[in-house]
Amino acid sequence: MKPRKLSHLWPRLLSLLPLGLLALAGCGGLGYSPDASQAGFFITSTASDLSTNQQVSLSALSFSGEAVPVVWSVKDGDNASTLGEGRISAKGIYTPPNALSRNLVTVKVSAAWRGDPSRSVSISLRIHPGFVQPLLPEVATLSLRSSLRASAQITEVGAGSVNWSLSSDAAGTGSSSGLGALTASSCEHFDQQYTTCTVTYSAPAGLPSVPAVYLIAAVNGTQTIAPSRILINDHGLNSTPAAHQAVQGKHALLGGSGGNDNDYDTYTTPAGKSYIADCCGGTLGALVKDAAGQKFILSNNHVFAESDQAKIGDVIDQPGLMDGACIPLSDASTRLHAVGRLRAYLPLSARSTNVDAALASIDPGAINSSGAILELGPLHDGILTSAPPMAGEGETLEPDNFGMPVVKSGRTTGLTCSHISAVDLTVKVNYYKDCAETQPYESKIFHGQIAIEGADFTDSGDSGALVLDARNAEGIGMYFAGGTNGDGDALSLVNPIHDVLSELSGEIGSPLQLVGTAKPHPIACIHYGQAAGRRTPVIPEIWRGRIQAVLASAEYQEFLHRTRPGAILGTAAGASLDERGRPALILYVSAAHSNMPIPSLIDGVRTQVIVTTSAAVAQGKAPGAPAAPEGLHLSASSLAHAESIAQQHTRQLMRDPAILGVGVAQSLDRPSEAALLVLVEVGRIPRHQPATLDGLRVRYLHLRRFHVTRERHEQRPIPSSCSLSGMRSETWKPRN
Repeated sequence: MKPRKLSHLWPRLLSLLPLGLLALAGCGGLGYSPDASQAGFFITSTASDLSTNQQVSLSALSFSGEAVPVVWSVKDGDNASTLGEGRISAKGIYTPPNALSRNLVTVKVSAAWRGDPSRSVSISLRIHPGFVQPLLPEVATLSLRSSLRASAQITEVGAGSVNWSLSSDAAGTGSSSGLGALTASSCEHFDQQYTTCTVTYSAPAGLPSVPAVYLIAAVNGTQTIAPSRILINDHGLNSTPAAHQAVQGKHALLGGSGGNDNDYDTYTTPAGKSYIADCCGGTLGALVKDAAGQKFILSNNHVFAESDQAKIGDVIDQPGLMDGACIPLSDASTRLHAVGRLRAYLPLSARSTNVDAALASIDPGAINSSGAILELGPLHDGILTSAPPMAGEGETLEPDNFGMPVVKSGRTTGLTCSHISAVDLTVKVNYYKDCAETQPYESKIFHGQIAIEGADFTDSGDSGALVLDARNAEGIGMYFAGGTNGDGDALSLVNPIHDVLSELSGEIGSPLQLVGTAKPHPIACIHYGQAAGRRTPVIPEIWRGRIQAVLASAEYQEFLHRTRPGAILGTAAGASLDERGRPALILYVSAAHSNMPIPSLIDGVRTQVIVTTSAAVAQGKAPGAPAAPEGLHLSASSLAHAESIAQQHTRQLMRDPAILGVGVAQSLDRPSEAALLVLVEVGRIPRHQPATLDGLRVRYLHLRRFHVTRERHEQRPIPSSCSLSGMRSETWKPRN
């Protein structure tokens, strides 16, 4: 997934907060202006106080509560005229300006009765700055007493500040005791650039009592915050994404920033002047070679070939445009340098392709010839060195190695580790012609994909990164898209490396393999994220009555009759982890009976199996949820059975527009069993939502649609726009 960057500033990645599409922060508003009674209607809004990272929905209603046909417009405001006052759609969705000239801006929005503009009502909205992108770094690992410099960019020009603090939680509400210290806070203000604030964080002398330290940035002391997650260790390990985003010069290492030199959007002013509006980029993933020994850089189509919009021979830059202020090589002030040329790509529009992949030829001396990737090597003086992956065609996934720790080295989040959560995944991914994702291009369905769990394993800009087995440095796939629900659940999508190499080999007419070492080596595993679905849910009181009814049912009594006496240690009301918002009948069993046959449903309610002891049940100390090892752990027979059921139902399920993907995973209600994983788009309801299919448990995970360009957490559609026109010199000529 590659990020986009606004104008020649930092990327406009606008979803730092777990908000829905429309702003819910702040109190809603009512437009009872003095002329409302004369106009015969009033305006309501979902919020009257919002940040530039949010939108609000406005409605025009008669005094009897009926919708009124109106024409919306932004009348005026006190933002700088060069930055604008934002825009409003015909449906009443207001989008704030991309930048503000002060800490608080007031904008007046008007609704005029369609056909009678003399009947109009206005409402005032208060807008304060948000963040341009996540904090840099988003994630980091520090040893005791080490330090890092963090930065935040806010959507304010010429003013503004950031209040920094430490917390034991991402919301900024936890304790700060023993978490380290903050010093040297400062902000830089510019007339035509976003305000940038920095701070130095120093790790404590001893390990904190909490799993992670959160560095919190608050815009102008408001509730608009952004967190950076920092892991503290006592074995001398330091890792941040800074090196992955830097200019490297000659013999550049893989795992760093890169992309097509033409991968930007332009904006034309009413006066006819054109400027760069935003830009994209990703990760230079790995080195591959053909049968003749010629080497190429491997990455995604949407990184190197602009989602089929590029031309063979286009220049590939290092770093990518988003790390070079969106200034391409045609501008003499650029920081970028060419490392290669687009050699081949697999068209996303072709039904015969099943991976998002491209190759670049290499300019002489531009890339490290060993295929070394940033931070894959051993620790030296507190820093992870670079190292090549294992050479060859990569590792074959099979049940015996599903539980492996996997690792990737990418532009945005650097070195991160997680586990496989689903295989044989059929998934729908949307592609666009532009960085801002305003021009739809292709909705492509991929088959046989790999899913990696964890909200911090990848993010925008990590597209193209090689995903490896952390135990031996063998490649297993290439990251290309990600999705989350803003509530801790996230999946990273990975093309299997065998498919990537095979399809590209057919495209260039020669077999390809990864360039690397013949000797396996372990890779440091830095695990930032929480596994999806592992949190203990709250049990609504109303479910307890439903579970009592299940226990009294004839079906449950028949189950007990078939069960060996003493096998069931106890029961309780629970919440299903396979389908949130549904009750579950918890069945406590001993380790000796952990594999006993248990129906997936009893009297229409899901069962949840928890292995424990009779003493724990008697003392009320039984676990609240099933214990599941990280990663995917399925037997070959269980996998084959689940795959056969998936093959029978996937096509029909994918016809439902609410469903994003279908694959094979592990049940969270009974981790010893496989489950059919169904990915549902947040805010949509599938036509059918069965708890089982052909006896196989069905697990549902709600995610926003998968992104390949914008940050996967981003929720609002951001139109391509040049918020600070005039940034470019008059002599520079942008691409049309």
